[in-house]
Amino acid sequence: MPVPKRKTGKAVRDSRRSHDHLTGPALSECPQCHKPKVPHRVCPSCGYYRGQEVVEID
Repeated sequence: MPVPKRKTGKAVRDSRRSHDHLTGPALSECPQCHKPKVPHRVCPSCGYYRGQEVVEID
């Protein structure tokens, strides 16, 4: 069974993991209330989607 010949250093290990991070959600601006919302979803602030009121918000 293969075994590593040398210990992997911290710099090599951390360089390899440099892309293993979380990214924030993509947000777009609501055309009605101008607040950030997730694309292709109903705006949680005003309840509009594609120019029509879909959900009534109190």
